[in-house]
Amino acid sequence: MGEINLSLYSLLLQHFVDKETVQKVKAGTILFQEKDPVQHIYILLEGTVALGRIHLKGKEFILKILNGEELLIEYQLFKNSDRYHFFAKTMSDCEMLMIKREHFEHYIAHDHRALNALTVWLSTRYLKAQMKCQDLIMHGKKGGLYSIMIRLCNSYGVMTDEGILIDIPLTHQELANLTYGTREVIQRMLKELRELDVISYDQQKFVVKDLNYLRQEVDCQNCPFEICGLN
Repeated sequence: MGEINLSLYSLLLQHFVDKETVQKVKAGTILFQEKDPVQHIYILLEGTVALGRIHLKGKEFILKILNGEELLIEYQLFKNSDRYHFFAKTMSDCEMLMIKREHFEHYIAHDHRALNALTVWLSTRYLKAQMKCQDLIMHGKKGGLYSIMIRLCNSYGVMTDEGILIDIPLTHQELANLTYGTREVIQRMLKELRELDVISYDQQKFVVKDLNYLRQEVDCQNCPFEICGLN
């Protein structure tokens, strides 16, 4: 009988759940800052975490949002001295396991199933990053916004009578941070979408009424959810 292919998340959880204590972390907590020495990887059990960078002028950019059953492995693996390239901040109350870097790397290096799963996980992350770059390069700011809206639907969408509810609160500024634009530009583009009845917005939550419109505008390739997500 062949081996069951488990995800990296599942393998890490099985291996470390009895070795580490579940940490409860309040919303708004900084897990690590850019250029901090790498000490831990994180297994996110519940809650939402944003990863991003702070521009020299102080503007915050959100690179991705992780929501439950996710991993934060934000550095170059197996380097003797390395630092985080991004910051990580909790957007809601979270529960997670914090695994020491050396324990994580030792496990990966000595378990072939975990190493194979890491390869799959990294290749998926690579494709996600490439697709995000493609949307921004080929379609500009508007394409970047539409692409993010599609990814939000895939990651946090809930079907309702009105359309797809993006079930995560987002301000216009946070959406601007996700699309690398200014709040004023994003507000203008969102107003256009509301006038076209493509989206609605109430109490910091979006409803996408016409997902096909967004897909057509960015020449959507109908990638699987594991590629076309916000994580």
